[in-house]
Amino acid sequence: MKKIFLLSIAVLLSLFSLELNAKLRLASVFTDSAVLQQNASVRVWGWADAGAKVSVSASFTSKVSEAKADKDGNWSLTIQTPVASYKKYTMTVKSGSERVVLQDILVGEVWFASGQSNMEMPMRGFFNCPVEKAQEYIALAPGVDKIRMFTAPKKQSYEPQDEIEGTWRGAEPAAVIEMSATAYFFALRLNAVLDVPVGIVSAAYGGARVESWLPKEILEGYEDEDLSRQRIESMTDYHRPYLMYNAMLNPLKGYSCKGFIWYQGCSNVGAHEAFPERMTALIEHWRSLWGDNEAKMPFYMVEIAPYRYGGTDYAYSGAYLRQAQHEVAATVPNCGIVVTNDLVYSYEKDNIHPAKKKEVGDRLAALALNKNYGYWSIAAESPKALRCYVLPNSSEIAVELSNCPNGMERWFEIEGLEVAGRDGRFYPVTFAYYEWNGRYLRVRSEFVHDPVEVRYGWGDFKPGNLRNAEGLPVTPFKMRAE
Repeated sequence: MKKIFLLSIAVLLSLFSLELNAKLRLASVFTDSAVLQQNASVRVWGWADAGAKVSVSASFTSKVSEAKADKDGNWSLTIQTPVASYKKYTMTVKSGSERVVLQDILVGEVWFASGQSNMEMPMRGFFNCPVEKAQEYIALAPGVDKIRMFTAPKKQSYEPQDEIEGTWRGAEPAAVIEMSATAYFFALRLNAVLDVPVGIVSAAYGGARVESWLPKEILEGYEDEDLSRQRIESMTDYHRPYLMYNAMLNPLKGYSCKGFIWYQGCSNVGAHEAFPERMTALIEHWRSLWGDNEAKMPFYMVEIAPYRYGGTDYAYSGAYLRQAQHEVAATVPNCGIVVTNDLVYSYEKDNIHPAKKKEVGDRLAALALNKNYGYWSIAAESPKALRCYVLPNSSEIAVELSNCPNGMERWFEIEGLEVAGRDGRFYPVTFAYYEWNGRYLRVRSEFVHDPVEVRYGWGDFKPGNLRNAEGLPVTPFKMRAE
């Protein structure tokens, strides 16, 4: 009996030693319950002994994909995925006598979510910052096969990292509470319309600047960026450049997905002049990491939240950053942005984390459904002010708006709209009429008889309620009459 016991211990120790010495492993985003992008050549990568042959097979295909590890043990290959379904698959990776088997794999639609705290903000909310109706949606979580999310922990590194902790979790109450609220609501709407599994890879860091998500090599090209270790260590931790890129993005780059959703910009308020160039560089660089050199992967952004960035009710630095965001959305191919000016309560002026996250997720989903999934009847783009001019023989300014095929939601009780005369003093406008034939908004104030300028939602915290008939808010603007 004693010999049998000792033999058993020896076997277990031998197996444990083999496990410790095992070289075959997958990138950390490949775990049980992962979601793979449908109808795609999905990239799978990891590590093995140098020069070792690696094969990957999946229960959704008879084809076996093979690769050879390089001198450093890196290997990468692609497998072709089928059409999306709720059928569960396995994926097996082999190298010599070693084998890794992933269970409960789904094939569906995968999106990458990133940015700062308003993307990071989980369904449970932050302290004193709840997500509106969160408990209702947590209780009604649709199930582990409808939505799954891989959430990268917040990390920083001076050197690019290959791996990061994390696991895929399905949409059940115990898991949903920790999921990014914006990304979750985005996924919830996609799943409801498309009826396929939706996977989200979430990597967000509260307070991060756009520079935090760019590599050091790109930042070295900007003269105003001091990348010395001393300077970086002296900075507020969440403002540091390139460290989040190294620790959180690098391990996940190239995980096959449909596109990106991005909620960031608050920490770049005050640096709006540099923002378009750097945000454009980020989008282009990220697409290159995914092998997308033709800008086919959509990149959808969210306006920064209304907030008193300047600490007063009459500051405009946030307005200029929003303007810079819209410039990026208008000039970068296959890019879009959702407006958030109407998604705050008056008491949230000093709360950088507004409660209305479902509406943000829904608007992001509308962009994706309209532009990428063929649901053109779903309204997705907010009205934009194209130009304005004074109407002849009147004291009215006409603002030409795009994306108003059925006119506006309201004429009366308008908030956030202002007009100014030659003295530069702005007065609120509570009534404005959208002209059927002219496709413009007629704006006037009894206090302004010589209007020359009009603005809407123009300020750090200047909420408005001007929407088109489809319910999409007018993009904040400030214009002088032609």
